[in-house]
Amino acid sequence: RWQKVLYERQPFPDNYVDQRFLEELRKNVHARQYRYWAVVFQSGAVVQQLCSVCVFVLTWWYMDAGMLSPQGLFGAALLSSLLGYVLFDAVDGGAGRWESGRTRWADLKSTLVFTAFTYGFSPVLKTLTESISTDTIYAMSALMLLGHLIFFDYGANAAIVSSTLSLNMAIFASVCLASRLPRALHAFVMVTFAMQIFALWPMLQKKLKARTPRCYVGVTVLFALAALAGLATISSVGAVLFASLLLTISCLCPYCLIRLQLLKDNIHGPWDEAEIKEDLSRFLM
Repeated sequence: RWQKVLYERQPFPDNYVDQRFLEELRKNVHARQYRYWAVVFQSGAVVQQLCSVCVFVLTWWYMDAGMLSPQGLFGAALLSSLLGYVLFDAVDGGAGRWESGRTRWADLKSTLVFTAFTYGFSPVLKTLTESISTDTIYAMSALMLLGHLIFFDYGANAAIVSSTLSLNMAIFASVCLASRLPRALHAFVMVTFAMQIFALWPMLQKKLKARTPRCYVGVTVLFALAALAGLATISSVGAVLFASLLLTISCLCPYCLIRLQLLKDNIHGPWDEAEIKEDLSRFLM
């Protein structure tokens, strides 16, 4: 009788297997079962980030066209930041702040240092790309914003995710676009607004998503409607296309994922590679 061993010589070919070989066959052992509305809920992170990029570009366009003053944008952004700061602590009752050990005085100092530093270097930011053509600036900004969306941390554990790279690309795009605004004050307000919408706003999103899912869904819908309304004032065709993109990501893509899960056919058995599950860290000490 054939035995699955290597230390005995047997009258069988090397690739021989008996009828018991497929008894250990297992299919889709580690496959996840998704629910449609759960996937739709998770797609809100992608929708919100797309809307953040849309709002940022719209704000820059309004300032470049002279339809939005830097003083008005700075006041609105400051008020929104204060409301978000209060909401950030109110969502969990200050538990996150207590665990991190960071005080409000430290937050205030960081804000003042960043504001003063950005304001002091705003003339440099305004003249930083004077030797570069405007078409090149627009192409670089579009590429950086696309990279920001690709590398952003949507909650997936993947090698491509890099929050630092994503934020740096977004700030680089904001500096490029800010250099094409009329004055240094415009550049200062634009970079400050970019930091708020690309760095601070996602932090509030994640806390809302973890603590109050219903509030997170409401904020996502309102934010998407605001982005669409702003885009509609510039281009109705663009608003329709952007709405189609959001609906595709939030409704059609989850449906396709659920349907494709039925076709998954991963097999596992005695042919799999051996996995060492024992903790071997003691040998590295």
